[in-house]
Amino acid sequence: MLTILLTRHGHTERSEPEQYLGQRVEASLSERGRASAAHLGERLAEVRIDRVVTSPMTRAVETARIVAHGRDIEVDERMAELNYGKWEGLTLEAVHARFPGEYEQYEADPANHHVGGGENGRQVARRVRSLMDELLEWAETAGGEEKCCLLVGHSSVNRVLLALILGVELRDYRRRFRQDWANLTVLHWPERDEGPMLLLANDVSHILGVHGATWE
Repeated sequence: MLTILLTRHGHTERSEPEQYLGQRVEASLSERGRASAAHLGERLAEVRIDRVVTSPMTRAVETARIVAHGRDIEVDERMAELNYGKWEGLTLEAVHARFPGEYEQYEADPANHHVGGGENGRQVARRVRSLMDELLEWAETAGGEEKCCLLVGHSSVNRVLLALILGVELRDYRRRFRQDWANLTVLHWPERDEGPMLLLANDVSHILGVHGATWE
């Protein structure tokens, strides 16, 4: 019925030292980021992809364009990264210095803690649930034809999405899932009501030259 190809944007010019790049801090891909996105695009070149949906952030849109190989791209606000509030643009070291004790609160319960006064995991879950419901409805009305959608997001929003659709307690989304730059995570719904199968998780073998639908 539906296959989701999920990826995180590539490495950016602000990734080292790594910073909290949420919704208000823009960053372009680095040379490394563009190269890894190109490798992912090569891996998926022969895979039929019916839709490409990306976060509106520059780093995600740039990744989507490289991976999509000329396919149309849909920008959707619901795939935007978690809003880190006052943390945005800061390194973890700076967060510890400016907001003592807050990182520990975030680690303890990221589902409910409003990071830097911004969003919490439950708010992100509500918006990605809305998107997933629409994608499942789109696939369900396709008359039995298999549909495939590439989603381009970010570290936190992708992990919230995975926790939500795989039935993992939302407070554990940071502990249970990892999303590396330009990875490939694949989920497949044979039927809408059956829930998804996780076919591939956080795979970056395309950077080493692997091509094709290795999850089939």
